[in-house]
Amino acid sequence: MTVLLSVRQLQVAYGGIQAVKGINLEVNEGELVCLIGANGAGKTSTLNCLGGLLKPSGGEIIYQGQDLQRIPTHERVKHGLALVPEGRGIFPKLTVAENLRMGAYARTLQVGELEQAYERFPRLFERKEQLAGTLSGGEQQMLAIVRALLSKPKLLLLDEPSMGLAPLMVQKIFETIAEVTKEGVAVLLVEQNAKAALQLAQRAYVMESGNISLSGDAKALAADPRVRAAYLGE
Repeated sequence: MTVLLSVRQLQVAYGGIQAVKGINLEVNEGELVCLIGANGAGKTSTLNCLGGLLKPSGGEIIYQGQDLQRIPTHERVKHGLALVPEGRGIFPKLTVAENLRMGAYARTLQVGELEQAYERFPRLFERKEQLAGTLSGGEQQMLAIVRALLSKPKLLLLDEPSMGLAPLMVQKIFETIAEVTKEGVAVLLVEQNAKAALQLAQRAYVMESGNISLSGDAKALAADPRVRAAYLGE
């Protein structure tokens, strides 16, 4: 498999606090990789650093053979890198349709693309003229994911997509993530629902206190007694 993203000795610091302490991870083309761990482990800091919302204090990030730190944040979407942040990051005072068009701001929307986007989540079509801020939490998450997909990413960074959602909505979101990877988009998923994430992913990393403590095949990690006790409630 071709390596799409390679993170080497990545460090992220807030003032004197080291949130990420020199981690290594990789994502291959078309692969779904999950990053699990407790609150405060450094997962969101890692994803925000990849998306350009934070600057690393050390290490390197190689994306498609390039030093990602040399690519400005606003240019990363043009290179096929899309982040759906924790909290979704939609534009609440724009309509659903306007939000989706913003997803393709860096390129020209092709005929039929919006219609295809609505097919993924028909509920968004029903609410396309509604202000995004008035949507339910699940609908906002749908919108955030579809908006990111309209940028035609090679790598989709997802931070806690199931947080606060009803079980049926969580199931739909995870089904969509699985569909996206089948379409050839690589996904790096940060997720508190460790059981669902490990079932979905090909590979996984376990993060504890700013370090990667375990990594490997997702199914094998799901069977690891340490993971089962710490994250699966077993």
